[in-house]
Amino acid sequence: MNIDLVKQKIENNLNKKVIVTVYGLRNKINRYEGILYKTYPNIFTILYDGIEKSFSYNDYITGDIKIKIL
Repeated sequence: MNIDLVKQKIENNLNKKVIVTVYGLRNKINRYEGILYKTYPNIFTILYDGIEKSFSYNDYITGDIKIKIL
């Protein structure tokens, strides 16, 4: 998967509701439900419960996070 394609996909879905699933160490899984908020050259952010949380495009490419657009 190409990083430019990932950036384009996320930019096309700005201000839409998403669920981001983060696969962490020791089989820990966190889910964040919010709105795709902003994009930057190396990261994107979601807004959930008034908190801005950032993720990198590389995390998506490597499978460390998954994004479900609602």
